[in-house]
Amino acid sequence: MFMRRRPLLRAAAVGGGAYIAGKRTARRRADQEQYQADQDARISDLEQQQAPPQQPPAPAQAPSASSPMIDQLNQLAALHQQGVLTDDEFAAAKAKLFAT
Repeated sequence: MFMRRRPLLRAAAVGGGAYIAGKRTARRRADQEQYQADQDARISDLEQQQAPPQQPPAPAQAPSASSPMIDQLNQLAALHQQGVLTDDEFAAAKAKLFAT
């Protein structure tokens, strides 16, 4: 009976050691995957912050026989909508355009 215990103890020790080693390897792999996922998230956040905001494409101008005055008024309106011209500047430019 004494002879039988040693192989069982040896098998238990080897199996337990393999279980612990496997568990440690799995934990390291999970930690590494989590670290890589965090890095990917940080990189994508930085890329989004550095990317210039995309502006919608300018509306297509219909080819028509419009007068230069209408074209200039449309340009002024576009500049006003983009925030290049203030309300006062837009009103002054529009009044100047109509005065000519």
